[in-house]
Amino acid sequence: MTFSDTAKKELAKPLNSANVKPPAPGKYGDYIEGWKVIEEANRIFGFDGWTRETVSNVETNREFLTLKGKNGEYQQWRVGYVAKVRVTAGGVVREGTGFGSGMGKPEALGEAIESAVKESETDAMKRALMTFGYPFGLALYDKTQANVTDEPVQRQSTYPGHLSAITLATDPELLRKAFEAAKGDKSLTSEEAANIIAAKDQRKKELTKPEVAPNFEGLQP
Repeated sequence: MTFSDTAKKELAKPLNSANVKPPAPGKYGDYIEGWKVIEEANRIFGFDGWTRETVSNVETNREFLTLKGKNGEYQQWRVGYVAKVRVTAGGVVREGTGFGSGMGKPEALGEAIESAVKESETDAMKRALMTFGYPFGLALYDKTQANVTDEPVQRQSTYPGHLSAITLATDPELLRKAFEAAKGDKSLTSEEAANIIAAKDQRKKELTKPEVAPNFEGLQP
């Protein structure tokens, strides 16, 4: 497999500044949110044109701390994870490594672990996709941000692809995956989203329609 000419053109386009967020508290460097990176991957490669695999996710630290705050001492879990994620698109395989941290109350260790695991996977995915081009954040690694533009980038609609995947789904599991991909696509208009839901409901009825038993009435033994 190779990238289509359309995908190559999209990968070569500059990063839309509307997709860039300022550093979060305690962080540094502009960034792109994880859901936006996934949306761009679905738009450029097609929702069924790329895969993401978590190769590893390892805990790096787990501490139960007693800290001082405005209202006195309090206790808190702090957990860290490092993940490696493999992204495959157009037959090209790229990997990225990311770190995630999580904090939780004494009774909420699980929540702290979940937060750290999710953050590490998202960070690793973004680093892997970044190697494919400017729209995934590569432009932010240049201090001059020469390939970040304020001009709106013309978008290729993902609606036809989602609708086609749903209406052509051959079993309930494929239908579920196609619908989940469409649900996560924030570029769809409200009208398109409504059409997607209607198409999903219709295809679900078709796939779960009971088979008609043969009619043996009138046949002699």
